[in-house]
This record gives sequence, structure tokens and C-alpha cells, in this order.
Amino acid sequence: MSVTSSRGPAPTRNGGARVDRSRHPRGHRLRMALTLGMSLLVLVTAGTGWLYLKLDGTIRTFDAGALSDNRPEAGSSRGENVLVIGSDARTDGNAALGGGNRDDIGRSDTTFLLHMYADHRHALAVSIPRDTLVTIPPCRLPDGSWTRTQPGTMFNAAFSVGQTDKGNPACTQNTVEKLTGVRVDHTVVVDFKGFAALTEVVGGVRVCLPNDVYENDLDPNRTTRGSLLFRKGVQTVSGQRALDYVRIRHGIGDGSDIGRIKRQQAFVSGLLKEVKSKGLTPTKLLPLADATAGSLTVDTGLGTADKLISFAMSLKETDLHNTEFVTIPWRYSGSRVAIVEPDAGELWAALRADRPIDGTDVGGRKSSGRTARASASPVSGAGIDVAVYNGTALSGLAVKGTAALLADGFTVTGTGTAVSQAHATTVVQYGPGRAAQAQTVAEVFPGAELEEIGTARINVVLGRSYADSAPGTASVAASPTSAAVPAEVSDGARSAADDPCADLSYG
Repeated sequence: MSVTSSRGPAPTRNGGARVDRSRHPRGHRLRMALTLGMSLLVLVTAGTGWLYLKLDGTIRTFDAGALSDNRPEAGSSRGENVLVIGSDARTDGNAALGGGNRDDIGRSDTTFLLHMYADHRHALAVSIPRDTLVTIPPCRLPDGSWTRTQPGTMFNAAFSVGQTDKGNPACTQNTVEKLTGVRVDHTVVVDFKGFAALTEVVGGVRVCLPNDVYENDLDPNRTTRGSLLFRKGVQTVSGQRALDYVRIRHGIGDGSDIGRIKRQQAFVSGLLKEVKSKGLTPTKLLPLADATAGSLTVDTGLGTADKLISFAMSLKETDLHNTEFVTIPWRYSGSRVAIVEPDAGELWAALRADRPIDGTDVGGRKSSGRTARASASPVSGAGIDVAVYNGTALSGLAVKGTAALLADGFTVTGTGTAVSQAHATTVVQYGPGRAAQAQTVAEVFPGAELEEIGTARINVVLGRSYADSAPGTASVAASPTSAAVPAEVSDGARSAADDPCADLSYG
């Protein structure tokens, strides 16, 4: 009988020892893992580098030489101003999404001036209605000549000066700088295709419709109602449907462009939520840039993938609650929109001074009712949603009340001006089953009264008692160096964190 020894490996035919690889599985797997890891790293690095090169070849820039020689001085703060223009041009394949004549160069459909404050935690976007009557300053034409000044002209006409298929972003920037006295640091133009692609990459945006919407609401030239485009209520849209949502003007509210602006502000808020939820890192931003780069036109300062992504990264610390949207102070002038002064001038002065409209400074320190009760027990507003209304004639009070609630973790679903501005005392209104939550809200505003209402929500109507106790209220109104913007602007601000169904339509 033969016996197999277990003392070592069996000899091979040539007398050498056979290596038993089963005795070193750990080292073998480690080497394989390292090899695989290095291979993946090389592939990812190469792929990222290739994507950067691809983006650099597709991002369009406009000539800085077309900007005015008479520009506002750069501000002394580290705040930045970015002009964002949505083009409704049908060229370059955009007619497939927007309809109309494929050769139509279009105008600026949506425009807002985004001011990012020096603290990198606050931002304010000011929408400029397309029908606003402005003075368009001299702008350069394709042949190198310059136009004459055009007073009393619709704002969106600036983008089509020169009738080029890519529009005239420099002319729109010149017009905004002339209008505001604010120096624009960067300009970004996005067309229909870029907008639709961006919404698809983020997985869609939550929107809210106050009523059913049909095809003839999007195209009032239709002779029939057409098919149902959107059902009433909250839904997620992307691509063509997202574009249809932001373009709808008729069939909702009073059918005005001002009402559409409010819905566009709500949409951009939702888009920001989606982008930030996925993380502002180069890896996360590259797919977004790749999807939209071919549909972007930017200034030379953003003309490479690295510059564009670095700029997007600068928004990383900006909080959604501190990102607000307002519309330039306006009134109707016939079928057009006129700018209201001195209200608009005070808003531009605030931006030039890097002064937020919510009572904060560039260091991000908030002056709110919280200071007045610093010795009181802390309040936890987690899970409680509140709408805030200014029940006095004092400007900026709703913003201060909002700051106090946000500081304690409440969710503010919207702000506005109360029907009556004669409230002496703050009132916390609450619906069925929300009495305990209303009591928690009242702790933020000492002396507040409770009032039961029929709807299942909580409202805070701020009275004169809060105005007298909120630190900084009187001094803000009196100080020329820190004057608050008009109440119609500050109280009407929309936060990017607001509920998508809140304050959707003017009229």
C-alpha cells in the first residue's frame, strides 16, 4: 500500500518541486485586485480627460470685443454677477422642440441676473421680463459697426441685434449693465436643446400645476383645445415636457408673462434642488456639462470645461433657503412692462453693495427674532412647515420672520404680504390637528396669538409687536447704508427651498 506524504509538494517529472498555488490564494487575489484597480483608474482618468477635451471643443464663446467700452466698475466685494439667458431660437435643431420656423433666430425668452454674495452662502436671482421697456445701448453688429442707442425698446430685442443665428449675448449684457449699473462677470446662454437635455440628465424636476393644461394653452393659435399636456397637481417633468412647462403662458393665472416668470422661478428652484442633491463634484457635474455644452454660449471666462465646472463648484456652499428669486419692480405700460423707480434703483444698489434683501450681511450673520429670545429654551421646528406673511406696512418683516424660523429648523413654504397691514400682534393660524405644532411656532414669536382656521396648514401673520422686538428692524429702515429694498420686492421673494406649489402665478 502506498502512502502519500503531506510534508511537501510532490516532485515533477524533471525532479523539481511542483508549486502548490492553492496555498497562496490571498496574495494572488490581492495582486489581481491591484491590477484591476489600476486598470480601472487608468480607464477612468483617460475617460475623464477625453470628456474634458470633448467639452472644450463644443463650448461656444462670444467675442468680448462686442462688450461696451463704458461698463460699470467692478464691485469692491468678492460677490459675482452672472447673466443667464434662455434663448428661444429655432435654429440648430431647436425647432423640433419649440416648433415654429427653423430659421427663426429668436430672442431672449427668459433672463435673470444672478448675484452670488461674497459669503458664498447666499444668492439672489432677479428676473427681467422679456417685454420690459428699456434703453438698448450701442451694440456691435457682425460687420464690426455699432448700432445707435435705442430707447423705449423691448428688452428681449437686444438678443437679436445683428440677426445672427447664435443671437447677440454681448448686446443683452450691455443692456443689463446699462439698466442696472451692475458689472456682469459672466454670461451664459442656453437654448431649448440644452435646457431639455439638462432636465433629463438630472432625472426630471418636480413641478406643480394649478389646473389641467391643454395643447392650446401652449399654442393659443390652435382652433381646438387639443390633447391634455399636464394634469393638475405635482408631477415630475423632463425633456420636452419640461420645456413645455416653462413655456406655458396661457391657461394659467392671468396668462401674463409675469405669471410665467413665477413658474419659471419655481422650476429653476426645483432644478437647483436636483443638481445639488446629486453633489457638486467634478465627477457629478461632468455629465451635466456634457449634455448641455453643445447648446451653451458663454463668455470667454467660462470657455473651457475646467472653468465651467469650477464655476459650478463655487455654488457648492450656497444654501437653497438662502437662494432667492425676485422680479424687477414693474408695472404695466399698455401691453408692455415698465420699470418702477426708485424701487428698481434701490434693488440694484443692494446688489452693487453686496447687500442681501433678507437682513443678513456678507458674513452670513442673520439678524432675526432669534436674538430677542436668546435666553429662552431652543425651539425645534423639524418637520413643521409654515407660510409667513407681513401684517404690517414695514418692509422686510416677512424676511426677518422667515430667517428666525429657518434658524430653528422650520420649513418655510412661502412668504408674502397679508391682506391687512394693520396687525398689532403676531397671529399663528393653524388647521385641524396642528394645534401642537402651532404652539411650537408661537414660541418663536413671544406674545403671538393662536387662531384656528379651516385649512390644514400653518400661517404666521407678523404684527407690529414683532416689528418692535425684532432686532435691526427700525435701524435697517433708517440707515442709508443698509436700507432695505422695497417691501414689494423683499416680501415677494421666492426661496429655492419653497414648496413647488407655492405662489405659482401672478393674477
